[in-house]
Amino acid sequence: MNQELNNTLETLKNGGLILYPTDTVWGIGCDATNEEAVKKIYELKQREDSKALICLVADDRMLKKYVKTIPDAALSIIDVADKPTTIIYDKAQNLASNLIADDGSIAIRIPDDEFCYQLSRKLNTAIVSTSANISGQPTPKSFKEISPEVIKGVDYVVNLHREKNCDKPSSIIKLSNNGIVKVIRA
Repeated sequence: MNQELNNTLETLKNGGLILYPTDTVWGIGCDATNEEAVKKIYELKQREDSKALICLVADDRMLKKYVKTIPDAALSIIDVADKPTTIIYDKAQNLASNLIADDGSIAIRIPDDEFCYQLSRKLNTAIVSTSANISGQPTPKSFKEISPEVIKGVDYVVNLHREKNCDKPSSIIKLSNNGIVKVIRA
């Protein structure tokens, strides 16, 4: 795993795109603070940049770096969630501007995956994590279902867990600072 971490970190630090296994599905990723790299993901996915992307962070400490105010309920949800859960927070900060939704929000998950944790921790920044498909196409459930177009469109493909099958993407919950909770995807 160390060699894969080193190769992936080098790619991310150089503004490249990665294809990598997460705690949910295979993802296309980049340094979430690099606007040009984020732009490349939108182009590869053929997706409008008005549709925000999910980020992964290593832990609560890193989460605080990218969200101005974390609702109290967020940490409770993270602690008790029995499956991967992405939370949409108001008032994103310190991220590429083209990553933040028009309303100023950002979707972030703390993954339960050692590779993702180490990658974010060693890079010391959030990492974009969007499903490894062209926008509008089905989310691949395994590496072998990822289209050649996506594989060719990234700068580095992580050579871990290629046999892994994924049931589905994470749950998504929007937690507004005004106390409103909305389930976007169960």
